[in-house]
Amino acid sequence: MSIQNVKSFVAGRWIDADTNARAIHSAVSGDLIARAGTDNLDTQAMLDHARTVGGANLRALTFHDRAKMIKALAAHLSLHKQRLYDISFATGATQKDHYIDIDGGIGTMFVFASKGRREMPDAQVYLDGEVEQLSRNGTFLGQHICTPLQGVAVHINAFNFPIWGMLEKLAPTLLAGVPAIVKPATASCYVAELAVQIMLESGILPEGALQLVSGGLGDMLTRLGNQDVVGFTGSASTAFKLRSDPHILRNSIRFVAEQDSLNASILGPDAVSGTPEFDLFIKEVTKEMTTKAGQKCTAVRRVFVPQNQQEAVIEGLRASLAKITIGNPTDGSIRMGALVSAGQKRDVLQKAAMIGQEAERVFGDPDNFDVIGADADKGAFVPPMLFHCSTPDTAQNVHDVEAFGPVSTVMPYDDLDHAIALTNRGQGSLVASVITHDGDVARKVAMGAGAFHGRLYFNNRDSMKESTGHGSPLPHMVHGGPGRAGGGEEMGGVRGVMHYMQRTAIQGSPDILTSISGKWVPGATEITHDDHPFTRIFHELVIGETHKVGPRVVTSDDIAHFAEFTGDTFYAHMDDAAAKRNPFFPGRVAHGYLLLSFAAGMFVQPDEGPVLANTGLDNLRFMKPVEAGESINVRLTVKHKTPRNDEYGEVRWHVTLTNQAAELVAEYDLLTMNAYDAR
Repeated sequence: MSIQNVKSFVAGRWIDADTNARAIHSAVSGDLIARAGTDNLDTQAMLDHARTVGGANLRALTFHDRAKMIKALAAHLSLHKQRLYDISFATGATQKDHYIDIDGGIGTMFVFASKGRREMPDAQVYLDGEVEQLSRNGTFLGQHICTPLQGVAVHINAFNFPIWGMLEKLAPTLLAGVPAIVKPATASCYVAELAVQIMLESGILPEGALQLVSGGLGDMLTRLGNQDVVGFTGSASTAFKLRSDPHILRNSIRFVAEQDSLNASILGPDAVSGTPEFDLFIKEVTKEMTTKAGQKCTAVRRVFVPQNQQEAVIEGLRASLAKITIGNPTDGSIRMGALVSAGQKRDVLQKAAMIGQEAERVFGDPDNFDVIGADADKGAFVPPMLFHCSTPDTAQNVHDVEAFGPVSTVMPYDDLDHAIALTNRGQGSLVASVITHDGDVARKVAMGAGAFHGRLYFNNRDSMKESTGHGSPLPHMVHGGPGRAGGGEEMGGVRGVMHYMQRTAIQGSPDILTSISGKWVPGATEITHDDHPFTRIFHELVIGETHKVGPRVVTSDDIAHFAEFTGDTFYAHMDDAAAKRNPFFPGRVAHGYLLLSFAAGMFVQPDEGPVLANTGLDNLRFMKPVEAGESINVRLTVKHKTPRNDEYGEVRWHVTLTNQAAELVAEYDLLTMNAYDAR
């Protein structure tokens, strides 16, 4: 068998492992399959290349450009999934595990690409929040903006998910406009190396955007600066060692950690044996114990059940775990493969023994279990091990020691408050799940345990067919947790992108804020044009271009006709005396939606042209009522423009209605889709 030389990608070229490289063994056979690492890693060259070449290339793109790039990368990786599946079996993972790691990682990239196009501007500056008026007359304003850090993100990833763990960090980093240096865990780095090769060979990424370290980082972390970020996934002890480095602390270098987590699952008091929730609970715990051989940062380690359900739960889990076949993961009938290495096997057995000091093992004997298609002594195989601790209040190890494998402990609780207190004994975790059909139980757990967990997962008969599972962090939602779990966050949609950007408060005049943000701010210069804006194609419209129309007098007949035609006969529009008794109205007033309809009729250009559709109306506010005999004027201003596809883009118009005294009556944002070409 040939030994793979796992390379690093350094400043634009591939570097071989050297004679001091670390040996990597198959998790299934124990055979030597690869070597990785070099003592000659030029860390400064990598950092310089990322900062000066990669960062500049990425920052030159807009968020939409980067989103398209990430989507193209995900699509390209999808074409090569089989290669990634094939090489991943040596990590001990089954085909179902591959779907979580490889398909899950690619899916995460697609989600970030979509969110980048839908929720971020086609610009290089991200606006955080609304404009703040800092002066009486609106000539001095404030706005928070986010811009890419001008450094590099160093991603230190765990061994368990070499693809998902890399891509869930890489997608928001690239979307932010920051280059990445990826350092996968050595035990499975050969999988990450192949994925990086596939991405680089695609030609999609700009030069310097992505580099790879297979093996140790050398002195790289001591060369980081205040514009750099470290994203870490791994053990709490390693995270503490790295983030406590004086250089990291002295330079306030961002350190985002996702680490040890004694995740829990609670069987609700209502979920007794015989209910759909009870069966769901057994299924969820079994899945979380055995998927990836329990090597998941979100796996269930502690199982809390009502006192009177202990025996039923243990028997249910025994029966379910007995169906788990263990062995060579290339066999499609195998449901659980091996741990990633012999070293990991020793660690899991040691930690399981510590848990066994306080709990009875009720299923799984590491000295006596069947392995199919492989040698149990040569491979890193262990059976699922279920423990029962009858004294969770006085026990310590069950709440402090994480066996990073297929190991869980069942513990009883007296009442819901007791369950919450026991769950929080984990001192911060990535996720806790609650299986219940009782909304009051769910609310009480959310209020009592939310502060200790990055995610709370509730499931029952209503949601179980479509739920994604206790152990599945989704790119839309934050992944991370307080305390023991590292105190960091990843993903969470656009929130995850912000870890690689700097939030800055800018202050100035409306024109200055408009110039910086690329979005027209009320009070900024208005641009007039001879042609109606609805006759002008998307690319001809200019931010700040304004069309003014009016006045139009609102009559009593208008109000009466609108009420009769629509059926909106609310008393404030029909009964003058009743309206006067309402503190909001001076008397009978026009319908707000009548005013909007009049405004649309006043500013519309009816002929066929570039405006294809009105797709929405945002931020509507009515400020002052209009009585019969008063008039309205309308101002329509191009506020922002966003390309949507090859044919049209979205125009956001700022619309204001004022009365005859120039008082603001209503304002809103109108959204239209405008063609790129004349119609």
